[in-house]
Amino acid sequence: MGDVNPFRRRGDTDGPAQASEVDRTSATLAAAGRGNEEAFGEFYDLTASLVYGVILKVVRDPAMAEEVTQETFVELWRLAPRYDATRGSAKSWTATIAHRRAVDRVRSEQSRRNREDRDHERRTENESDTTAEVVIDRLDHTRVRNALDALSDTQREAVTLAYYQGRTYREVALLLDVPEGTAKTRIRDGLIRLRDHFGVDS
Repeated sequence: MGDVNPFRRRGDTDGPAQASEVDRTSATLAAAGRGNEEAFGEFYDLTASLVYGVILKVVRDPAMAEEVTQETFVELWRLAPRYDATRGSAKSWTATIAHRRAVDRVRSEQSRRNREDRDHERRTENESDTTAEVVIDRLDHTRVRNALDALSDTQREAVTLAYYQGRTYREVALLLDVPEGTAKTRIRDGLIRLRDHFGVDS
């Protein structure tokens, strides 16, 4: 079974819309543009299924599609006075606004995820840098070099590149031919083992 459209009106069919319904859609939208709330309610009934369908194809999440559908009708009420029947049908105009609103939501969600990823990366880097400061600042380099033998080969290689050759995380990843996240993990875990080896409190 496919997704259930909560905005589909009883009696809707998948065939071509009747001319009378098309006319009624335009008429109710025009009336809504003059502030007629009852007409806008009818317009909602006539176009809710269309709007939800357009939005669902973009956001691909039924719950989010329902939310964006309601937001779209708030915007349609606000924009109704701008509708010009000479430039196209009411349904086409409505579908365009719905699609635009859905795309905006997808972009907004992607921006939010990108921010969260950047914040997570900064936190990870800060944790690694803090651990490095604890180890390097409190212990002399000779003792640290000797303690490197306690690390695994991969950890020792990553820590040496980062803190004795001054390589960045990206450079370490390129030199070791591993993902940047893996390089960061090896450096962090190696520094934690060094810290624990010397009994240094973080």
